Parts: sequence; C-alpha cells; structure tokens
Amino acid sequence: MHTPQINIALVGLGGVGTSTLQILQSPSLASKFHLIALANSSSSLLIANHGIPTLPSSANPSRWLNEHAQAQPLDLPAFLTRLSLIKGETILVDNTSDEKVAALYPTMLRLGLHVVTPNKKAWSGDLSLWEDIKKAVEEKGSLCYGESTVGAGLPILTTLKDLVETGDEIVKIEGVLSGTLSYIFNNYSPSTPVASKPTFSSIIHTAKSLGYTEPDPRDDLSGVDVARKLTILSRQIPSLATALPQGFASVSISSLVPKVLEDASTAQDYLSRLAEGDEHFAALREQAESNGKVLRYVGVIDVLKGEIKAALELYPSTHPFATSLSGSDNIISFTTKRYPSPRPLLVQGAGAGGEVTAMGVVADCLRVWERKSR
Repeated sequence: MHTPQINIALVGLGGVGTSTLQILQSPSLASKFHLIALANSSSSLLIANHGIPTLPSSANPSRWLNEHAQAQPLDLPAFLTRLSLIKGETILVDNTSDEKVAALYPTMLRLGLHVVTPNKKAWSGDLSLWEDIKKAVEEKGSLCYGESTVGAGLPILTTLKDLVETGDEIVKIEGVLSGTLSYIFNNYSPSTPVASKPTFSSIIHTAKSLGYTEPDPRDDLSGVDVARKLTILSRQIPSLATALPQGFASVSISSLVPKVLEDASTAQDYLSRLAEGDEHFAALREQAESNGKVLRYVGVIDVLKGEIKAALELYPSTHPFATSLSGSDNIISFTTKRYPSPRPLLVQGAGAGGEVTAMGVVADCLRVWERKSR
C-alpha cells in the first residue's frame, strides 16, 4: 500500500537542524516525509517537485545549502507564501531560536502550514502571541507541536497534556529543567559530600569548556531559560493559562549572578572575576550540607498557591533531585490528584543536546503525519 508523504521545509541548520536531517534520512521516515526546502539566515532552497536530494550524512548542511542556493538573506514571508502554494500537507520545522521566526507562527498556520519546533520564543513570550497561535490552529485546522521546547526529547509536554485532558488535577510541577544548571549543581553540591570541594567558579569554567554553557554563562545563570520552560508548562494548565501575561518576564526569577559580580560589564570581565562569587556559593553549600541537603536550581509551578518561580532551592540528600541526576540530565515531578505526594510522576533523562532534541522534533513530525496523511 502506498504511504502518503508529507512535505517538510526545514529552517535552521545548526546542531539540531543537522541532527533532524540525519534522522529524516532513515528509510522508514523517508517513506513518510518529502524534504522540499532548506533555509538558514543567509540562504534558502525550495524544490517542490522532486524534493531535495539526500545529503551525505557527513555533509555540513549550511555549507551545502550555500553552494546550491543564491546566498542572500532569507525573505521568510515570501518563502512561506511559496510553501503554502505547494500541493499537499507541509510542515515548517523551525529549528532556530529566532524570535522573528517565532512571531510568524500565526501567519504560517493561517497559510495552512503545520509548525513543529524546539524554539521556545513563541510559546513563552507575550500571552497575546500564544493566544494568536491557538486561534490560528482553531481557524485553519493546522497543527502546532513543540514537545522539544521543554526537556529536548523527554515526553514532558505530552505527559502534562495527557494528565490534563484525562481529567487529572495538577497540584504541583517542579523540576531541574536546565541541563547546564543540572550539571553545575550535580557537581557542586552532590548528594554525597566529597572531601575535596570544587569552587563554584571552577565548575563554571569546566562547564563552559565542555560546551554546556552559553558563551556568556550569565545567560544560563540568569534563570531565564528555566522561566521560559515554566511559562510553556503553565500555559497547558487551564487555571494558569493566562497567569503570565508577559510570558517568562512575568515569572519570579532568582538569578545566580551574585551581587559582587552584577557590575561585570562583559562576558570576559565576568569570567575573569568569577572567583569573587565563590565565598557566596560556598556559604550556601555549607548551610545545605549541615542540614543534610543539596542545592538545586529548579522551576516550580504550585497550582494551589498560584506560584510560578525559578529559584535555587534546598532538597534532602535522599530526594530524587539529589540522587537520580548525573551530568546534564533533566528531571520533572508531576504531583497530581492521581499521583499524589510522596509518590509523584517523574520524568527524567537527557534534557539537552542536538540528537535528543532532534528526536523530539521528528517525533512531533510523526504526530502531524499520523493526523494528516490519511
């Protein structure tokens, strides 16, 4: 029996985009999806009739694209219009982190395109954009999925959606939602204290050398990434759907940049002075250890209190947030009427990285295929 194919236009060819392409080249997926367009910030290529030829797995997609397309800034509105005229169902996969691309999701959906993305910007920005996205979905019947906006390939949003839609009552959601901050505190404040205690600055420098942090680590330590994920989660809970009118900017955020370093003018200035904050974090660790606890930077949604916050918290050294994590793992706890404390529903695993994020992206594409190919 012939398997109907769905068109895919992929925007963004960095680590996640490259991994997405590699996954899509597997024979079972190639029978379901027809790659018709590639685009990055400087070039775009759209071949509707026969699709884009299979790329060697070792190819640099951005370099390949620049060799086969006219190098010029992407005119995204015109690109979207051309996509909308192509016969069949088309998924626009946004593998960028670009706010301007995210702002066009309602336009994409109203043009009849489906959207799949790990880009957190649209789902965690102003409430007006999020509501316009939902309205566009209702108007056109287009689909919009973003499982990988929280926890990369972990089934976090689908789990929450299933809980809500089957009538469960969400009481509290809390978790270690940043792979970077997970790595930092798993090593700085382990569940079993070690004799030789690393300084906070040394952990940051190691994390940066391993590629776990942004070029300016303050982008991770600010807590904004966690706040974005909390926004996305809270908007799936009916009683909190409109609780954050300015998105992540409405979340209570505790920054991990100590006061002594708040005046650092550049990333290099901050990095060169990191040790000035060691005393502050050493005192916090000592206080935690003296009480048999660990430090973890977590996101918390307390539905009963109406509280949504990203903060450094203390947890018993026997708590899953202390004992179950390693490396840059994420873990999230759902306390609900069906899964009450002290045995909440836990989801944990690798929460960052190109391959696992791309897996979540392609899984969302399959959800579109399952609903639209018949």
